[in-house]
Amino acid sequence: MTVVSTDRVAITPERRSGGARAWQRRYALGLFVTDALALVWVVIGTQIGWLGAHSGADVSVAGGNVMLSYTTFSVFLVLGWLAALALRDTRDPRIITVGWEEYRRVVEASVRFFGIVAIVAVIFQINLSRGYLLISLPAGVLVLLATRWLWRQWVNVQRAQGLYLSRVLLVGTPEASAHFARELERVRWAGYLPVGACVPVGTDPAALADEGIEVFGSFDDIERVVQARDVDTVLVTGSDLMPPGKVREISWMLEQGRRHLAVAPTIADVAGPRIRMRPAAGAPLIHVETPRFSYGQRFVKRAADIVVSALAIVGLSPLLIALAVIVKATSKGPILFRQTRVGRKGREFKMLKFRSMVVDAEAQLAALKAMADAGNDVMFKMREDPRVTRVGRVMRRYSLDELPQLFNVLCGQMSLVGPRPPLPSEVVEYADHVHRRFLVQPGITGLWQVSGRSTLSWEETVRLDLSYVDNWSLVGDLIIVLKTGRAVLAPGDTAA
Repeated sequence: MTVVSTDRVAITPERRSGGARAWQRRYALGLFVTDALALVWVVIGTQIGWLGAHSGADVSVAGGNVMLSYTTFSVFLVLGWLAALALRDTRDPRIITVGWEEYRRVVEASVRFFGIVAIVAVIFQINLSRGYLLISLPAGVLVLLATRWLWRQWVNVQRAQGLYLSRVLLVGTPEASAHFARELERVRWAGYLPVGACVPVGTDPAALADEGIEVFGSFDDIERVVQARDVDTVLVTGSDLMPPGKVREISWMLEQGRRHLAVAPTIADVAGPRIRMRPAAGAPLIHVETPRFSYGQRFVKRAADIVVSALAIVGLSPLLIALAVIVKATSKGPILFRQTRVGRKGREFKMLKFRSMVVDAEAQLAALKAMADAGNDVMFKMREDPRVTRVGRVMRRYSLDELPQLFNVLCGQMSLVGPRPPLPSEVVEYADHVHRRFLVQPGITGLWQVSGRSTLSWEETVRLDLSYVDNWSLVGDLIIVLKTGRAVLAPGDTAA
């Protein structure tokens, strides 16, 4: 592969540590070991902690006809739990290291196993301490999920260094393949490394050359390229120009169990809950449900905003007071900066921030427009803005200047999570589809803030905001809040 982009990590066969299958086997073995250690620690620990000095007491089976020690029963419990995790394929290479499916299977296997234990205990009249079981299940699940999460963090570090990546052959038009090459490079933790592409005959590969991706041939060369380049996954980025049945032929030519086929849908930024696979006339059809914003969803989101913002204001009140005093004592002007922003349904409101700039910052903006070295075509931003005060730089670095927006949230003008509230001057430049952002309340933080902040282009910013609007969920908000906390602890540029 000819690498053009200087920010790509060059991958050599040696760095791949024996190929994808080898590291996946080692990783699965590591998961088994930590799963076993976690369950032994939880089950035996619960036995000793709950039963104390009587942890060696007997467990009666069948009304006392058979007696087992609690230690023996704990061993059987651990072995059965491990078997349940194995039968549910919680260490399947297709789900480990990315996505929620691995975690879902761990929880599902654990709950089902304890359900079976409870049924067996009733049928065979096993006299067990209820507390022993009621503590072991949630504690075991939490520890299992924690160890799986730690494994993922380790893998992410390895992937950032160019290890433990699946070699991907992109198949489709140059433009679509180039788009996926950029996305896979941006989310290196997903574990895919584009090694080349096969494109339709007669198409211009310039877009791929810009991404440093070499074209190995046409669709007729896929099988040869897969063998020659040791490809792990064939990713069909678009099938518009493919002959009928070509995707099926590709699936037939791949070695079962060793190589995988992935087909990217032509739709983008649609979350799983809105996608339904329904067969029709022998063909799988992807149904995309229209996004709905029900009263129930709005009630849940608003209730969460009120509760969390009120608790945050009370809990952070000493910090809010301290910051107010510092801002007032270190520079002339008001403590709070009130700026007109556009909220839900296009309504304007005054967004609050601790003043981090000089008083006449707005008047200086026009003169600084040409000096912008961050942001994008619509949103102005400078990395070293001369209008920012010394205290303001510290507050911005850790997003402390945004804290007064908790009062905007409490008053119903904003939400904790949502699209960035734009300036009226920015709204004037919006294309028609961008106005979908106003279907929900703007937020203190949002999807694009945790996905690159001021490094994103305007198109990418809009895409992320609209993706949030179309796919909102309470769990998604929680994930964004957690990512925001991580971004604040490793601060970079903040939004204006």
